[in-house]
Amino acid sequence: MSTKKRVLVLFGTRPEVIKLAPVVHELRSRPGEFTTIACSTGQHREMLDQAMSVFKLTADLDLNLMTPGQTLAGLTSLLFKAIDKAIDDTKPDAIIVQGDTTSAFVGGMCGFYRRIAVGHVEAGLRTGNIWAPFPEEVNRCIVGKVATHHFAPTDRSRQNLLREGVTDASIVVTGNTVVDALHWMQKNDALKPTDEIPTDIAPVLAQHRLILVTSHRRESFGGGLENTFRTIVRIANEFPDTLIVYPVHLNPNVQAPAKAILADHPRIRLLPPVSYSALLWLMSKAHIILSDSGGIQEEAPSFSKPLLVLRETTERPEAVDAGCAILVGTDEEKIFTHAAKLLSDPAAYAAMAGKPNPFGDGRAAVRIADVLAAG
Repeated sequence: MSTKKRVLVLFGTRPEVIKLAPVVHELRSRPGEFTTIACSTGQHREMLDQAMSVFKLTADLDLNLMTPGQTLAGLTSLLFKAIDKAIDDTKPDAIIVQGDTTSAFVGGMCGFYRRIAVGHVEAGLRTGNIWAPFPEEVNRCIVGKVATHHFAPTDRSRQNLLREGVTDASIVVTGNTVVDALHWMQKNDALKPTDEIPTDIAPVLAQHRLILVTSHRRESFGGGLENTFRTIVRIANEFPDTLIVYPVHLNPNVQAPAKAILADHPRIRLLPPVSYSALLWLMSKAHIILSDSGGIQEEAPSFSKPLLVLRETTERPEAVDAGCAILVGTDEEKIFTHAAKLLSDPAAYAAMAGKPNPFGDGRAAVRIADVLAAG
């Protein structure tokens, strides 16, 4: 009797594509062991399609659930109905979800309702605060209650799960699949500026230090983002040898204050969202990075770039503990003080740059596939 397993891999946002692409590629490289069904929920259409193109990833199913101005409750209700139907149509033996998105939460619950094995990639991340990040902390905690296989990126994540009563036998420390993704990008010569980067930026970088900014988290909407943006202007004014580049998220709650506060400064460049290739190129050229992105907290150490985390808490304390990152939140003075030190004190900069990556060796997808094949 064949032991070949049908695996449904769910993703709906760019970070999910980035971190699940290595898993999909690994599963598809083992056709004798797996039938792999990649399912896109389509909730972040433009950025999702960009990432899929970069990783040469195709979706077998596209639920196409993106609607303008959708609420979390509205999206969640659509996802429950659509993912449940996808399970009916594909009849998987296992469902793979990643991280802490609404897609991951709903996919995990749908698998639980059907008594289908759920594999949670990037399991065990916790801040201990249900409001930060919001709603992601609750999403991943719920998946942590129903998952069959907990693919923890680090031992700290494993310890978080054990404290919550997850059985040790169901947890495997795999490393983070984002490291696999970076290795894939390097192997496939995909770290390129692409046409999305204006041609006048590279010449400016010959005389200026690049500060890369990304900020989009829901809990920072309003005053938090405005504080951050005012500080960015202050940094640009205080350090005339810097060029600040900010690919702005499409959410109107980010677009409006970014344009109002940042658009008129000659050394602050606001770009549309860029592909993963272009983002990694910017990271590779950056002197320092300011970001509230979870993925960038894992990627910046791979480029030896000091990172200021624009959040009050982080579920990735490994980067902070390793000295690769500093939590600065959205407090103007805290952001400016740490940025100014990195820009003016070579010793402080050297102390953060060049630390080893605490997030793995690039073989997480292999470990995940091995577990799925065995169980």
